[in-house]
Amino acid sequence: MPKIELTDPYTTLPRGGYVLETSAGYLQVGSPPETIKDTMFLPRSTPQIFVLPNKFFHVTKGISVAELEFPIYYNHFLRQKKTYVVCTEEQREQLKIVLNEAVFGPDVADLRSEYVQGEHTFGYPAMKAEMDYFRGNRKLEDLVRFVIFRDNRVRLNNVTITKKDDGNFVVEDTDWARTIEVPGEVGFNIIYDTGERLPEPYLPPVLGITCLGPSHGFDTEDNTSGFLLWINHQGTMVDPPVNSTEWLRKSNVNPKLINTIILTHCHADHDAGTFQKILEEGRITIYSTETVMHSFVRKYHALTRIPMKELFTLFEFVPVIVGKSYMINGAEFRFSYALHSIPSLSFEFNFQDMSFLYSSDHLNDPDKFKEMFEKGILTETRYRDLLNFAWHHTIIYHEAGIPPLHTRVDYLKTLPEDIQKKITVYHIAKKDMPKDTKLTLATFGMENTVYPPITPPKHEEAYRLLDVLSNIDIFRNFPISKSKEFLTLVEEEIFKRGDYIIRKNTMGDKFYIIQSGNVKVEGMEQEEPNDGAFKRYGSYEYFGEASLILERPRSADVIAETDVIALTIEKSRFLNFIKGSDLLDKFAQLNEIRKTGTWEVLSQSRLLGGITSAQKTQLELIMDRKSFRAGSYLIEQGRNFYEAFIIKHGTVEVLSNGRVVEKLGRGDFCGEIFCLQKESPSTLTFRAVSDIDVYAIDRPRLVHYIADNPGVYMRLNYVYGAS
Repeated sequence: MPKIELTDPYTTLPRGGYVLETSAGYLQVGSPPETIKDTMFLPRSTPQIFVLPNKFFHVTKGISVAELEFPIYYNHFLRQKKTYVVCTEEQREQLKIVLNEAVFGPDVADLRSEYVQGEHTFGYPAMKAEMDYFRGNRKLEDLVRFVIFRDNRVRLNNVTITKKDDGNFVVEDTDWARTIEVPGEVGFNIIYDTGERLPEPYLPPVLGITCLGPSHGFDTEDNTSGFLLWINHQGTMVDPPVNSTEWLRKSNVNPKLINTIILTHCHADHDAGTFQKILEEGRITIYSTETVMHSFVRKYHALTRIPMKELFTLFEFVPVIVGKSYMINGAEFRFSYALHSIPSLSFEFNFQDMSFLYSSDHLNDPDKFKEMFEKGILTETRYRDLLNFAWHHTIIYHEAGIPPLHTRVDYLKTLPEDIQKKITVYHIAKKDMPKDTKLTLATFGMENTVYPPITPPKHEEAYRLLDVLSNIDIFRNFPISKSKEFLTLVEEEIFKRGDYIIRKNTMGDKFYIIQSGNVKVEGMEQEEPNDGAFKRYGSYEYFGEASLILERPRSADVIAETDVIALTIEKSRFLNFIKGSDLLDKFAQLNEIRKTGTWEVLSQSRLLGGITSAQKTQLELIMDRKSFRAGSYLIEQGRNFYEAFIIKHGTVEVLSNGRVVEKLGRGDFCGEIFCLQKESPSTLTFRAVSDIDVYAIDRPRLVHYIADNPGVYMRLNYVYGAS
């Protein structure tokens, strides 16, 4: 990582946020994840003074831009200095929640409901005593001093910081006789080692392990630790690092292949990527304990200001219990609590003839166990359980780092060679990895995915086909009998890059589902010119239905952009398969609405342009055309409303108490999603400035849509200045 060169009047950091030099020291505005890696090697080291941005949460990226955990750790533990946080009183209360959860853990840690036999379960920990041991006598005030804006001004030595009405900050330094204005809104730039992009879309194996990052939060040379387990051709993310979902897309890995997250604990280097995955596409299932998950939700409630109850609706949560088994993608998982400063889960799983163990962040040190037991911190069965570490597993992924929160790599070196050969080490920088060892350092990148030899499970092909079926939204509510029928209907076809899968104006004879690969759709006729734009579909998306149900020639060319594996169903069999459902009507409506240019409107939308093709298709299925005359009210302040709108043509003004606060145009969304969802009166008025054409979506269908697409819900929730 090259050193940052400071510029006048301020420096925009590579990952986002701004740094300027003052007589009081470096001052940083905003702190997206991992900006500590940008500032660690500044001439005077990382800043001690941080000014919080106006908004903590970057909704399009799904991350905090006030991530101060690692700067605070760095200043306190490595420099023995306090971090100064300049903010409003409200922001102080938000950040205190985040920091208390991350640094010290939850206030209450009653784990009785999380163990199969409660406190009588073998290995049951005195979790609060363990957390207090690692905490020592520290209080948040020992790490952080909050400096609060009074009348939009604060003073630090001879430096005065003023918050302007437009949200920007003015920094006046009387010692250096200069005044600088710094933006108050902080963006975020992705810096991620992408490794090698796969030439073709990734085909998940029966079993594989992909390193998303091998190192820790202070390593400027490598990504923060996390990994992907591929089991039965499906992906499970374990503590995904920030931007790992973006990296996977760039690496040619379809995010739909990943259906599960295991969240082990709530330090920023382990949970930052989890919220991004939640908001990506479709509902994700998260496995964790109630203690860890509630800590995670409290953090993100403080960052986003979304009620905790609403946050829980964004994903499927499976609360795990120590001593029970859980089937995830066909493997049998068991969970336990590691030894760490806050509640942190480890896990093991068995799959076919292979077993796997992940330590999570864990202090694995028998001498330390003994000391803690003798001090009464570890219960007797917890002590015995920690000593009896499960080294018998086929594959062991073990963290290493700086004690007392992590396992010394020197300890792992003392293990018998046959055990060392089974261990892949995570959470450690390359420079700290010993050379004379049988241990293996985790290696980042799709191209370095590990494929352990394994006996394929029974019914593997049926499992893969049913996985495809379950991932297609229009078939999600089909009965099990239809699943059995599906297995008898589908055929597999392979197309090479550049092949025409469908040619325009030919008669349709098949329905297509993409199992892997990407296709593009070209030449579709529209009511309006589409500037040469084309649609792109990927894994678990479908095409070719319109020609079959309408008895018309194909309306577009479909070309394989990559090598493609498609599942096809012959026309008569397909029509019989969907008989009795509402799909015939839905497909007919979809075909008609698409002719009006819905795809182009959504693609050009500043809010919805970034959603996936599958999400656009789902949205098209619930859109109806409407028109309003100039001066008409689409939605009125103080009244309940039962439709939201996407503008096709024309201009709409948004009013608050009679004052225009925004003007909307093509592709913009009209309506407050939270009010619509809760059936509460609108706080804004939406009025047509000109004659307008819109796409209307009624409340029941839109509520159902956002429940299935939490990322779209978050975008809509932040439209009109939510923070």
